[in-house]
Amino acid sequence: MRLFKQLINVFGVLAILAGGLMLFSYDIIKIDWMVFMELQPSYGTQEFDMVTNTGPRPVPARSIPVEGAAYIPGNGAPANPVAADETSIARGKQLFATHCAMCHGAEGKGNGMIAAFLVQKKPADLTSEAIQSKKDGAIFLTVSNGFGLMPALNENFTVRERWDLVNFVRTLKAAQ
Repeated sequence: MRLFKQLINVFGVLAILAGGLMLFSYDIIKIDWMVFMELQPSYGTQEFDMVTNTGPRPVPARSIPVEGAAYIPGNGAPANPVAADETSIARGKQLFATHCAMCHGAEGKGNGMIAAFLVQKKPADLTSEAIQSKKDGAIFLTVSNGFGLMPALNENFTVRERWDLVNFVRTLKAAQ
């Protein structure tokens, strides 16, 4: 009988220890351990540095993107290497509807759903003469690098997709 009581006590203590260990291992009780990586400054992707008032790091000099050089900085607007055929325009239309129409509107007039909330600067009317008179390369650079409140989309789209968007934007004026 005494051995049985001792066995119950041992298993009870083991159960309490296992329960306590599970509280920590399943993060029910969390201990924030100091690690050396927390002691150095680090910034997330595209994060703004409040100390130096700088944005993301620039692309290293003489580097080429994985998909090839889209344009060479300092050489002006690039020429459109993608023919404005039905396939390119259809791809551009699909990309525009998914990513651009929320601000620029389905017809590209700058009256998308979000445009009402953009009080300081409205999205550009892509059917206007000011936009349609630009070269294809200038529109490509605007899509790639952003302009005003429009974010840079070079990480969202491949080079080919950006040219497809340019080819579709050219059709918006003709659709009027």
